[in-house]
Amino acid sequence: MHKKELLHAGKVKAIWATADPDLCIAEFSDRITAGDGLKKADLPGKGRLLNQISALLFTRLAEAGVPSHFIRTLGDNAMLVRKAQLLPLEVIVRNRTAGSICRRLGLGPNIRIEPPLVEFYYKNDALHDPLLTRDHIAMLALVTAGEYEEIKEQALAVNQVLRKTFAEAGLELVDFKLEFGRAQGSILLIDEISPDTCRLWIQGTTASLDKDRFRNDSGDVLAGYREVLQRLQGTAKQ
Repeated sequence: MHKKELLHAGKVKAIWATADPDLCIAEFSDRITAGDGLKKADLPGKGRLLNQISALLFTRLAEAGVPSHFIRTLGDNAMLVRKAQLLPLEVIVRNRTAGSICRRLGLGPNIRIEPPLVEFYYKNDALHDPLLTRDHIAMLALVTAGEYEEIKEQALAVNQVLRKTFAEAGLELVDFKLEFGRAQGSILLIDEISPDTCRLWIQGTTASLDKDRFRNDSGDVLAGYREVLQRLQGTAKQ
């Protein structure tokens, strides 16, 4: 499968057309960004790690009956995916307090959230991705009421599978970001699932193995990502 024209270039990924109108190629770069892209760097080998981790997790989800756009990997830093119309929403699922929710609500870190909290954000860099209520989403006509419920249901299903998967690898899934699209009239999980989009702590600690290492200058980013991959690969072999 070969790349055709560039369809979309994001901060760290590019989406390419293929000869099949229903399929695309998602290509991961070695770039890493934080703070609306104000902080950025290139980390050689990062794209390969994101590709491997995302492929492994999308496969776990498929095995659990949760579909996504993922079909298969293509080389070190790309994957073949189903084409979907991106919805302008970022969906955050929170299992413990950390990051922006602590600042926004004056909460301390590492408080268990039960049941898990699902938040919707407007995917708009110019507006800095503001938090949306359900009424905001309806007013902006971003998705239908039925699609809203489907997205929330899928997000919670993803959370259930990922929490178990990471727990088996000795990791705590604190929170994570998902993106969805429309494909052939249905809502479909797209984008990636990786330490770029998940907050992951070593179980029983708040030691981070995710992008917080870059945000906070708190450790070797690639070493953290490699440890996540190694832990997940270890559980896959059991």
